[in-house]
Amino acid sequence: MKNYYILPFLFFHSTLFSQYCSTGGPTSGVDSNVQTVSLVGESGTISYTGCPGVIGVQNLTNLGTTLSAGNAYTSQVKFGTCGGNYNGAGQAWIDFDQSGSFDLSESIGTWSGIPPVAISIFNFNVPNGAQNGVTRMRINQQEGGTLPLNPCASFSWGSVMDFSITIINGVDCSGFIGDDINDPIEVSSLPYSTTGDNSYCYSNQNPVYASPDVYYRLLPNPLMESVTVSLCGSLFDTFLSVIDANGNILAFNDDAEACGSQSSLTFDTDGIGIAYIIVEGWGNQMGNYSILIEGNYLATEDLEVHNSVLFPNPAKDYIQLKEISGWVEVLDASGSILISIPNYTGEQIDLNKYSRGLYFVKYTQNQKQFSEKFILN
Repeated sequence: MKNYYILPFLFFHSTLFSQYCSTGGPTSGVDSNVQTVSLVGESGTISYTGCPGVIGVQNLTNLGTTLSAGNAYTSQVKFGTCGGNYNGAGQAWIDFDQSGSFDLSESIGTWSGIPPVAISIFNFNVPNGAQNGVTRMRINQQEGGTLPLNPCASFSWGSVMDFSITIINGVDCSGFIGDDINDPIEVSSLPYSTTGDNSYCYSNQNPVYASPDVYYRLLPNPLMESVTVSLCGSLFDTFLSVIDANGNILAFNDDAEACGSQSSLTFDTDGIGIAYIIVEGWGNQMGNYSILIEGNYLATEDLEVHNSVLFPNPAKDYIQLKEISGWVEVLDASGSILISIPNYTGEQIDLNKYSRGLYFVKYTQNQKQFSEKFILN
Protein backbone atom coordinates (compact mmCIF):
# COMPACT_ATOMS: atom_id res chain seq x y z
CA MET A 1 0.00 0.00 0.00
CA LYS A 2 1.31 3.43 -0.90
CA ASN A 3 1.76 5.52 2.22
CA TYR A 4 3.77 8.29 3.81
CA TYR A 5 6.63 6.18 5.13
CA ILE A 6 9.51 8.29 3.80
CA LEU A 7 9.87 10.68 6.76
CA PRO A 8 10.13 8.07 9.54
CA PHE A 9 12.46 6.01 7.41
CA LEU A 10 14.90 8.92 7.20
CA PHE A 11 15.46 8.50 10.93
CA PHE A 12 16.07 4.77 10.61
CA HIS A 13 18.41 3.49 13.33
CA SER A 14 19.21 7.05 14.37
CA THR A 15 18.03 6.34 17.92
CA LEU A 16 17.46 3.25 20.00
CA PHE A 17 14.00 2.04 19.12
CA SER A 18 11.77 1.33 22.11
CA GLN A 19 9.31 -1.45 21.33
CA TYR A 20 6.31 -0.22 23.34
CA CYS A 21 5.05 3.32 22.81
CA SER A 22 5.72 5.09 26.08
CA THR A 23 5.25 8.81 25.41
CA GLY A 24 1.44 9.04 25.13
CA GLY A 25 -1.21 9.05 27.83
CA PRO A 26 -2.86 11.86 29.79
CA THR A 27 -1.34 15.31 30.27
CA SER A 28 -3.37 15.90 33.47
CA GLY A 29 -3.67 13.79 36.61
CA VAL A 30 -7.15 14.97 37.61
CA ASP A 31 -10.63 13.63 36.82
CA SER A 32 -11.05 10.42 34.75
CA ASN A 33 -8.80 7.59 35.95
CA VAL A 34 -8.63 3.80 36.21
CA GLN A 35 -9.43 3.14 39.88
CA THR A 36 -8.75 -0.60 40.25
CA VAL A 37 -7.34 -3.52 38.24
CA SER A 38 -7.23 -7.17 39.23
CA LEU A 39 -6.20 -10.32 37.37
CA VAL A 40 -5.56 -13.72 38.95
CA GLY A 41 -3.29 -16.01 36.90
CA GLU A 42 -1.59 -19.36 37.29
CA SER A 43 0.83 -17.78 39.74
CA GLY A 44 0.78 -14.24 41.01
CA THR A 45 -2.02 -11.69 41.05
CA ILE A 46 -2.28 -8.19 39.67
CA SER A 47 -4.01 -6.01 42.27
CA TYR A 48 -3.85 -2.28 41.64
CA THR A 49 -5.59 0.72 43.18
CA GLY A 50 -5.37 4.09 41.47
CA CYS A 51 -5.69 7.76 42.48
CA PRO A 52 -4.12 10.19 42.53
CA GLY A 53 -3.87 10.18 38.75
CA VAL A 54 -0.54 9.85 36.94
CA ILE A 55 0.54 11.83 33.86
CA GLY A 56 1.75 9.86 30.82
CA VAL A 57 2.22 6.10 30.59
CA GLN A 58 2.38 4.53 34.05
CA ASN A 59 4.92 1.67 34.15
CA LEU A 60 3.55 -0.90 36.58
CA THR A 61 5.45 -3.87 35.19
CA ASN A 62 6.60 -4.64 38.72
CA LEU A 63 3.03 -5.97 39.09
CA GLY A 64 2.35 -9.11 37.09
CA THR A 65 0.94 -12.59 36.79
CA THR A 66 1.42 -15.76 34.73
CA LEU A 67 -1.10 -16.92 32.11
CA SER A 68 -1.16 -20.25 30.27
CA ALA A 69 -1.82 -20.41 26.51
CA GLY A 70 -5.23 -21.97 25.76
CA ASN A 71 -6.72 -21.09 29.17
CA ALA A 72 -9.51 -18.67 30.08
CA TYR A 73 -9.15 -15.80 32.57
CA THR A 74 -11.10 -12.88 33.97
CA SER A 75 -9.75 -9.38 34.48
CA GLN A 76 -11.72 -6.84 36.51
CA VAL A 77 -11.23 -3.14 35.79
CA LYS A 78 -13.04 -0.23 37.42
CA PHE A 79 -13.03 2.73 35.07
CA GLY A 80 -13.68 5.71 37.30
CA THR A 81 -12.37 9.10 38.35
CA CYS A 82 -10.06 10.94 40.73
CA GLY A 83 -12.24 14.04 40.42
CA GLY A 84 -15.25 14.92 38.29
CA ASN A 85 -17.40 12.43 36.37
CA TYR A 86 -17.22 12.73 32.58
CA ASN A 87 -18.10 10.56 29.60
CA GLY A 88 -15.28 8.38 28.30
CA ALA A 89 -14.11 5.00 27.09
CA GLY A 90 -11.72 2.30 28.26
CA GLN A 91 -9.92 -0.65 26.69
CA ALA A 92 -7.42 -3.36 27.71
CA TRP A 93 -4.95 -5.32 25.60
CA ILE A 94 -2.36 -8.08 26.10
CA ASP A 95 0.50 -8.30 23.59
CA PHE A 96 0.17 -12.06 23.06
CA ASP A 97 2.58 -12.21 20.09
CA GLN A 98 5.16 -9.97 21.80
CA SER A 99 5.40 -7.79 18.71
CA GLY A 100 5.89 -4.65 20.81
CA SER A 101 2.49 -3.25 19.83
CA PHE A 102 -1.07 -3.71 21.05
CA ASP A 103 -3.14 -4.85 18.08
CA LEU A 104 -6.93 -4.69 17.84
CA SER A 105 -7.01 -8.50 17.80
CA GLU A 106 -5.23 -8.47 21.19
CA SER A 107 -7.95 -6.43 22.91
CA ILE A 108 -9.38 -8.33 25.90
CA GLY A 109 -12.23 -5.91 26.72
CA THR A 110 -13.78 -2.47 26.26
CA TRP A 111 -15.96 -0.06 28.25
CA SER A 112 -17.74 3.23 27.65
CA GLY A 113 -19.92 5.38 29.89
CA ILE A 114 -19.92 7.99 32.64
CA PRO A 115 -18.50 7.11 36.09
CA PRO A 116 -19.46 5.98 38.64
CA VAL A 117 -20.07 2.59 37.06
CA ALA A 118 -19.79 -1.02 38.13
CA ILE A 119 -16.54 -2.93 37.70
CA SER A 120 -16.03 -4.12 34.10
CA ILE A 121 -15.59 -7.89 33.80
CA PHE A 122 -13.31 -8.88 30.89
CA ASN A 123 -13.43 -12.62 30.15
CA PHE A 124 -10.77 -13.65 27.65
CA ASN A 125 -8.83 -16.65 26.35
CA VAL A 126 -5.07 -16.71 25.87
CA PRO A 127 -4.50 -17.90 22.27
CA ASN A 128 -2.77 -21.24 21.78
CA GLY A 129 -0.30 -19.40 19.56
CA ALA A 130 0.70 -16.87 22.24
CA GLN A 131 4.45 -16.55 22.58
CA ASN A 132 6.12 -17.84 25.72
CA GLY A 133 7.89 -15.26 27.85
CA VAL A 134 7.28 -11.88 29.45
CA THR A 135 4.95 -9.45 27.69
CA ARG A 136 2.64 -6.56 28.66
CA MET A 137 -0.98 -5.80 29.43
CA ARG A 138 -2.00 -2.20 28.76
CA ILE A 139 -5.15 -0.54 30.11
CA ASN A 140 -6.36 2.84 28.83
CA GLN A 141 -9.13 5.14 29.99
CA GLN A 142 -9.67 8.23 27.87
CA GLU A 143 -12.10 10.98 28.81
CA GLY A 144 -14.14 11.87 25.74
CA GLY A 145 -12.61 8.92 23.84
CA THR A 146 -14.43 6.65 21.42
CA LEU A 147 -13.88 2.95 20.83
CA PRO A 148 -11.65 1.42 19.67
CA LEU A 149 -9.02 3.43 21.55
CA ASN A 150 -5.51 4.06 20.28
CA PRO A 151 -3.15 2.47 22.85
CA CYS A 152 -0.45 5.02 21.97
CA ALA A 153 -2.61 8.18 21.95
CA SER A 154 -1.95 11.36 23.89
CA PHE A 155 -4.95 13.10 25.49
CA SER A 156 -5.88 15.40 28.38
CA TRP A 157 -7.59 13.29 31.06
CA GLY A 158 -7.54 9.59 31.81
CA SER A 159 -5.07 6.76 32.40
CA VAL A 160 -2.55 4.59 30.56
CA MET A 161 -0.89 1.81 32.55
CA ASP A 162 1.22 -1.26 31.73
CA PHE A 163 1.41 -4.49 33.74
CA SER A 164 3.67 -7.53 33.29
CA ILE A 165 2.28 -10.79 31.90
CA THR A 166 4.28 -14.04 31.63
CA ILE A 167 2.97 -16.53 29.06
CA ILE A 168 3.59 -20.28 29.49
CA ASN A 169 2.63 -23.36 27.43
CA GLY A 170 2.52 -21.28 24.26
CA VAL A 171 4.85 -21.07 21.28
CA ASP A 172 8.51 -21.60 22.17
CA CYS A 173 10.52 -19.05 20.20
CA SER A 174 13.89 -19.95 21.69
CA GLY A 175 15.07 -21.57 18.44
CA PHE A 176 14.00 -18.74 16.14
CA ILE A 177 16.57 -16.40 14.62
CA GLY A 178 16.24 -13.24 12.57
CA ASP A 179 14.48 -11.07 15.15
CA ASP A 180 17.03 -8.26 14.96
CA ILE A 181 20.32 -7.13 13.45
CA ASN A 182 22.29 -8.99 16.14
CA ASP A 183 20.77 -12.39 15.34
CA PRO A 184 20.00 -12.45 11.59
CA ILE A 185 19.21 -15.36 9.30
CA GLU A 186 22.34 -16.03 7.26
CA VAL A 187 22.04 -16.05 3.46
CA SER A 188 24.64 -18.70 2.70
CA SER A 189 24.56 -18.64 -1.11
CA LEU A 190 22.63 -17.18 -4.04
CA PRO A 191 20.09 -17.68 -5.39
CA TYR A 192 18.44 -17.96 -1.99
CA SER A 193 14.75 -18.86 -1.67
CA THR A 194 12.69 -19.62 1.42
CA THR A 195 9.36 -18.96 3.13
CA GLY A 196 8.65 -17.53 6.56
CA ASP A 197 5.98 -16.22 8.91
CA ASN A 198 6.49 -13.00 10.90
CA SER A 199 3.21 -13.29 12.82
CA TYR A 200 4.85 -14.98 15.81
CA CYS A 201 8.30 -15.10 17.45
CA TYR A 202 9.31 -11.80 15.84
CA SER A 203 9.11 -8.30 17.30
CA ASN A 204 9.16 -4.81 15.83
CA GLN A 205 12.79 -3.64 15.70
CA ASN A 206 12.50 -1.42 12.62
CA PRO A 207 10.53 1.80 13.34
CA VAL A 208 9.15 2.25 9.82
CA TYR A 209 5.96 0.28 10.61
CA ALA A 210 4.57 -1.53 13.66
CA SER A 211 4.70 -4.90 11.89
CA PRO A 212 7.16 -7.53 13.22
CA ASP A 213 10.47 -7.64 11.29
CA VAL A 214 12.65 -10.51 10.06
CA TYR A 215 16.36 -9.78 9.43
CA TYR A 216 18.53 -11.57 6.83
CA ARG A 217 22.29 -11.04 6.50
CA LEU A 218 24.06 -11.23 3.14
CA LEU A 219 27.79 -10.97 2.42
CA PRO A 220 27.93 -9.99 -1.27
CA ASN A 221 30.37 -11.74 -3.59
CA PRO A 222 32.99 -9.26 -4.91
CA LEU A 223 32.01 -10.25 -8.47
CA MET A 224 28.43 -9.05 -7.94
CA GLU A 225 27.23 -5.74 -9.31
CA SER A 226 23.88 -5.82 -7.50
CA VAL A 227 21.39 -7.98 -5.64
CA THR A 228 17.66 -8.33 -6.32
CA VAL A 229 15.27 -9.19 -3.48
CA SER A 230 11.62 -10.13 -4.09
CA LEU A 231 8.70 -10.79 -1.74
CA CYS A 232 6.30 -11.45 -4.64
CA GLY A 233 3.85 -14.19 -3.73
CA SER A 234 3.66 -13.26 -0.04
CA LEU A 235 0.21 -13.44 1.58
CA PHE A 236 0.12 -9.92 3.05
CA ASP A 237 1.02 -6.32 2.13
CA THR A 238 4.79 -6.22 2.65
CA PHE A 239 7.52 -3.62 3.10
CA LEU A 240 11.15 -4.38 2.23
CA SER A 241 14.31 -2.51 3.21
CA VAL A 242 18.09 -3.00 3.08
CA ILE A 243 20.72 -1.43 5.36
CA ASP A 244 24.46 -1.80 5.78
CA ALA A 245 26.25 -2.76 9.01
CA ASN A 246 26.19 0.87 10.20
CA GLY A 247 22.44 1.25 9.71
CA ASN A 248 22.72 3.32 6.52
CA ILE A 249 19.79 2.83 4.15
CA LEU A 250 20.75 1.11 0.90
CA ALA A 251 17.27 0.58 -0.59
CA PHE A 252 13.58 0.21 0.31
CA ASN A 253 10.31 -0.60 -1.44
CA ASP A 254 6.64 -0.74 -0.49
CA ASP A 255 4.63 -1.86 -3.53
CA ALA A 256 6.47 -3.32 -6.51
CA GLU A 257 5.02 -2.87 -9.97
CA ALA A 258 5.66 -6.55 -10.71
CA CYS A 259 3.80 -7.95 -7.71
CA GLY A 260 1.17 -5.49 -6.47
CA SER A 261 1.17 -4.90 -2.73
CA GLN A 262 4.23 -7.09 -2.25
CA SER A 263 7.73 -5.65 -2.43
CA SER A 264 10.76 -6.05 -4.67
CA LEU A 265 13.99 -4.08 -5.07
CA THR A 266 17.54 -4.12 -6.46
CA PHE A 267 20.53 -2.57 -4.70
CA ASP A 268 24.16 -2.02 -5.71
CA THR A 269 26.76 -4.06 -3.83
CA ASP A 270 29.95 -2.19 -4.72
CA GLY A 271 31.93 -1.62 -1.53
CA ILE A 272 29.31 -3.16 0.76
CA GLY A 273 30.76 -5.41 3.44
CA ILE A 274 27.46 -6.73 4.86
CA ALA A 275 23.87 -6.09 3.78
CA TYR A 276 20.90 -6.63 6.11
CA ILE A 277 17.61 -7.37 4.32
CA ILE A 278 14.54 -6.60 6.47
CA VAL A 279 11.14 -8.14 5.80
CA GLU A 280 8.06 -6.61 7.43
CA GLY A 281 4.45 -5.70 6.72
CA TRP A 282 2.74 -2.44 5.86
CA GLY A 283 1.25 -1.04 9.07
CA ASN A 284 0.49 -3.96 11.39
CA GLN A 285 0.23 -6.59 8.68
CA MET A 286 1.93 -9.94 9.11
CA GLY A 287 1.73 -13.57 8.00
CA ASN A 288 3.33 -15.95 5.53
CA TYR A 289 5.87 -14.54 3.08
CA SER A 290 8.12 -15.82 0.31
CA ILE A 291 11.57 -14.32 -0.25
CA LEU A 292 13.89 -14.74 -3.23
CA ILE A 293 17.38 -13.20 -3.24
CA GLU A 294 19.41 -13.28 -6.46
CA GLY A 295 22.83 -11.92 -7.38
CA ASN A 296 23.50 -9.95 -10.55
CA TYR A 297 27.11 -10.46 -11.61
CA LEU A 298 29.66 -8.55 -13.68
CA ALA A 299 29.37 -8.91 -17.43
CA THR A 300 31.72 -11.31 -19.23
CA GLU A 301 33.95 -8.52 -20.47
CA ASP A 302 34.36 -7.25 -16.92
CA LEU A 303 35.12 -10.69 -15.56
CA GLU A 304 37.93 -11.13 -18.10
CA VAL A 305 39.87 -8.22 -16.61
CA HIS A 306 38.96 -9.13 -13.04
CA ASN A 307 41.61 -11.75 -12.37
CA SER A 308 42.60 -11.95 -8.72
CA VAL A 309 45.49 -9.59 -7.91
CA LEU A 310 45.54 -10.19 -4.16
CA PHE A 311 48.10 -12.36 -2.36
CA PRO A 312 48.57 -14.10 -0.01
CA ASN A 313 45.01 -15.21 0.77
CA PRO A 314 44.52 -16.19 3.54
CA ALA A 315 46.89 -13.52 4.82
CA LYS A 316 48.85 -13.37 8.06
CA ASP A 317 50.87 -10.15 8.40
CA TYR A 318 50.26 -8.35 5.12
CA ILE A 319 48.63 -8.39 1.69
CA GLN A 320 50.06 -7.28 -1.63
CA LEU A 321 48.48 -6.46 -4.98
CA LYS A 322 50.24 -7.44 -8.17
CA GLU A 323 50.22 -5.22 -11.26
CA ILE A 324 48.11 -2.59 -9.49
CA SER A 325 48.94 1.08 -9.06
CA GLY A 326 46.75 3.92 -7.90
CA TRP A 327 43.91 4.02 -5.42
CA VAL A 328 43.55 1.12 -2.91
CA GLU A 329 41.41 0.71 0.21
CA VAL A 330 41.16 -2.02 2.85
CA LEU A 331 37.77 -2.42 4.57
CA ASP A 332 36.47 -4.59 7.39
CA ALA A 333 33.42 -6.85 7.09
CA SER A 334 31.08 -4.01 8.06
CA GLY A 335 32.33 -1.85 5.19
CA SER A 336 34.35 0.57 7.33
CA ILE A 337 37.55 1.83 5.68
CA LEU A 338 40.63 0.79 7.66
CA ILE A 339 43.42 1.75 5.23
CA SER A 340 43.30 4.19 2.32
CA ILE A 341 46.24 4.49 -0.09
CA PRO A 342 45.72 7.12 -2.82
CA ASN A 343 48.89 6.16 -4.75
CA TYR A 344 49.59 2.47 -4.26
CA THR A 345 52.78 1.27 -6.04
CA GLY A 346 52.87 -2.47 -5.25
CA GLU A 347 54.22 -2.41 -1.70
CA GLN A 348 53.13 -4.74 1.13
CA ILE A 349 50.14 -3.49 3.13
CA ASP A 350 50.78 -4.11 6.82
CA LEU A 351 47.90 -5.81 8.69
CA ASN A 352 49.60 -6.69 11.97
CA LYS A 353 47.39 -4.47 14.09
CA TYR A 354 44.12 -6.03 12.87
CA SER A 355 42.39 -9.07 14.34
CA ARG A 356 41.56 -12.27 12.52
CA GLY A 357 38.48 -12.25 10.31
CA LEU A 358 37.02 -11.33 6.94
CA TYR A 359 38.21 -8.19 5.09
CA PHE A 360 37.91 -6.55 1.68
CA VAL A 361 40.34 -4.73 -0.55
CA LYS A 362 39.07 -2.25 -3.16
CA TYR A 363 41.19 -1.04 -6.05
CA THR A 364 41.14 0.36 -9.58
CA GLN A 365 42.17 -1.80 -12.52
CA ASN A 366 41.86 -0.87 -16.19
CA GLN A 367 39.79 2.18 -15.21
CA LYS A 368 37.28 -0.04 -13.38
CA GLN A 369 36.71 -0.40 -9.64
CA PHE A 370 36.84 -3.90 -8.11
CA SER A 371 36.86 -5.50 -4.69
CA GLU A 372 38.13 -8.80 -3.36
CA LYS A 373 37.61 -10.41 0.00
CA PHE A 374 40.35 -12.09 1.99
CA ILE A 375 40.80 -13.87 5.31
CA LEU A 376 43.27 -12.60 7.88
CA ASN A 377 44.56 -15.48 10.05
